[in-house]
Amino acid sequence: MTKENNAQLNIKTLEHLNQHKNFPMVPRVVFGRGSFSSLGSILLPKRRNSDAPFIFLVDAFFEGSDLENRLPLLFNDQVIYVSAEEEPKTAQVDALVQKLKSDYTEEPSGIVGIGGGTLLDLAKAVALLMTNAGSSSLYQGWDLIQKQGLYHVGIPTISGTGAEVSRTAVLMGPEKKLGLNSDYTTYDQVVLDPDFLATVPKDQWFYTGMDCFIHCVESLEGTYLNAFSQSYGEKAYDLCKEVFLGDIDQKEAEEKLMMASWHGGMSIAYSQVGVAHAMSYGLSYVLGTKHGIGNCLVFQFLEEYYPEGVALFNQMMQKHQITLPKGVCANCTAEQLDTMATISLSMAPLWENALGADWTSKISKEKLIAIYKKI
Repeated sequence: MTKENNAQLNIKTLEHLNQHKNFPMVPRVVFGRGSFSSLGSILLPKRRNSDAPFIFLVDAFFEGSDLENRLPLLFNDQVIYVSAEEEPKTAQVDALVQKLKSDYTEEPSGIVGIGGGTLLDLAKAVALLMTNAGSSSLYQGWDLIQKQGLYHVGIPTISGTGAEVSRTAVLMGPEKKLGLNSDYTTYDQVVLDPDFLATVPKDQWFYTGMDCFIHCVESLEGTYLNAFSQSYGEKAYDLCKEVFLGDIDQKEAEEKLMMASWHGGMSIAYSQVGVAHAMSYGLSYVLGTKHGIGNCLVFQFLEEYYPEGVALFNQMMQKHQITLPKGVCANCTAEQLDTMATISLSMAPLWENALGADWTSKISKEKLIAIYKKI
């Protein structure tokens, strides 16, 4: 990432993003080791009455752990453990919403999501669909949510996706993988406790961290780049280099990666991601590949678009002795490859950010399929 590239701010950016759009940010955040213990006092004033519970959607990884005893449960609060092995689905959101509406006559006081990007996106979506009628698949897109959701709190236990700060909840739907992108999606409260990151397996730590790094590369190299997104993106980019290429201890790395994720998520409030994310969506939709590793699988072959970023990515993999799976698409049918490319090309804002307004003349389904075949 050269200083010259970083300095070339595109004045057309805001035209692409509904000029002077008043984007929301997370209004309240608490950071620090042990800050999870403040959750009870945060939720207490938000409880409407004893019959209006808080619903805790928690990564199934923590079932049976000491976290169960640390949850500030009162009255008829409910804990629902959810597997994060697969990407969150619209059908899963709809089923949870139906369950909660049948379990309680009183509307819940709020939703608390505890986990990685999968749980954080799921919790945001459930909070929205509790107050917006119909299937969550109807709201996959931009600014389709019409009503404010339930009060919702996000507590990341792994860092990199930026889901804790973003205005989208990415879901796998019956026809596409796409987020519920709206001003109502953003969390009302976030708790950033780096102690959680000590539980993350090394490969998952790397893949999710690379989601943040790739996120920053795409934002900083994009045609949507502006001073707002650049300021956050550069900070997250530098933090990722410290974490994955520097010589720092584990606790410092955990704290810095948590802040890289936060800044990386903020970097696209007035910007967008690019080629790797667009292609990862296709890979995930067809093969169910998790988002973090999906970005890595694609990014390794994108030197044409992000030469410096790919070079650093390779250094990071070597330093941490990460070997990506091979032959992931080896047995894909022509129909599956075509679907991957079709899903990817449907992400028009991502492609426009990556390649410019005339992006359709610079990329083709055939070129995408050729890249997928390498994975």
